[in-house]
Amino acid sequence: MSATQLAALARTVEPQGMLRRFLALDAVVTGVNALAYLALSGPLGRFLGAGSGLLLGLGAFLAVYAAGVGLLAARPHPPASGVRIVVEANLAWTAVSLAALALWLTPTTGGAVWTVLQALTVAGFALLQHMALRERQLSQD
Repeated sequence: MSATQLAALARTVEPQGMLRRFLALDAVVTGVNALAYLALSGPLGRFLGAGSGLLLGLGAFLAVYAAGVGLLAARPHPPASGVRIVVEANLAWTAVSLAALALWLTPTTGGAVWTVLQALTVAGFALLQHMALRERQLSQD
């Protein structure tokens, strides 16, 4: 993906703005997912083929994670180390989600599709955040 394509996705050519927007989008999507898991753990658990306890735990974790990413996005100049932690956490989430699907989860068809889609979404956030961080670093050189 080129810098121009990245800027078009972020709707800004300013690298700092790109990075903050991709972090904020991650925080919002993760926060909505967390709230859904927390508020609807029973019905979602039945639909996905996952226990409501698992969804409550994931929801609580994701709520804290979303708040942390949101705080990072709110900083005028998010530190590179913090952004790298988010990128690495997103990549770890992707890997663990796919491994769990292959090795120990027994979801419904909807749950299997959801697991793959959310893993791909989180991997996409990691890629966008990594590229935006790189663009910011190149613009500072």
